[in-house]
Amino acid sequence: MKIHPTSIISADVVLENDVEIGPYCNIQGRVKIGQGTFVEGHVTIGSRFGVVEIGKNNHISPGAVIGGPPQDISYKAEPTKLIIGDNNIIREFSTLNIATSKGEGITSVGNNCYFMAYSHVGHDCLIGNNVIVANNSHFGGHCIVEDNVVIGGVCAFNQFSKIGKNSFVAGSSIVNKDILPFSRAQGNYAVVRATNKVGLLRKGFSKDDVNNIHKAIRIVIMGSATLEEAYKRIEDECKPSENISYLVNFIKSSKRGIAIARNAGTNSAAEE
Repeated sequence: MKIHPTSIISADVVLENDVEIGPYCNIQGRVKIGQGTFVEGHVTIGSRFGVVEIGKNNHISPGAVIGGPPQDISYKAEPTKLIIGDNNIIREFSTLNIATSKGEGITSVGNNCYFMAYSHVGHDCLIGNNVIVANNSHFGGHCIVEDNVVIGGVCAFNQFSKIGKNSFVAGSSIVNKDILPFSRAQGNYAVVRATNKVGLLRKGFSKDDVNNIHKAIRIVIMGSATLEEAYKRIEDECKPSENISYLVNFIKSSKRGIAIARNAGTNSAAEE
């Protein structure tokens, strides 16, 4: 364990083996940092009231603020949490907040994520595994980002937005509705434009699986007057699979509505 003498570590902090803390860091409160994690200089972790748990082999760059209070005026110093998994990279001046007491009381980040400079993860967000977030993209409170999502730079996500797994959101997009899994979305406000074919192939999906998913997504965003019609066509025209079932269930469970272009036939149904 290496702790630079200029850093301030409170008595409540637990550091496991091989943790390295660089110069001028301030780590306070109920913070636990896992084995092999490297915290560079001028990083702030924890607060007087929250609980922060950081896993193994993470790398936190200068200026990051991890586990600060939620940016929510209703927060009254409840002991809520931020839980970060293993092998994540958090670049310069990124901010990840603890949760409010309105939900489960947890903001969470999975494993193998990459948050580029000036990223923001708001209170109560649930970020999955293998998520890449480019510079200056921000998640409002209670967002859900599923596994293997890629976010371009300078994107903004409204509170309670849900981003489906294996999707891609292009840079400078503003997201105010749910993004379909396996899709590519872009715009202000963002809408699903296409299937994330290249991303899926890179992740090991077979060409047959990609084509099957593509057919289902086109039925939803272009080829049906209502979502009920889309479900029926997907059942009739697409090969049954775990991915197709997941896509349909994602749409059915959406609370904000699906991000579909206004000139698509399914728009009104998607907002029901």
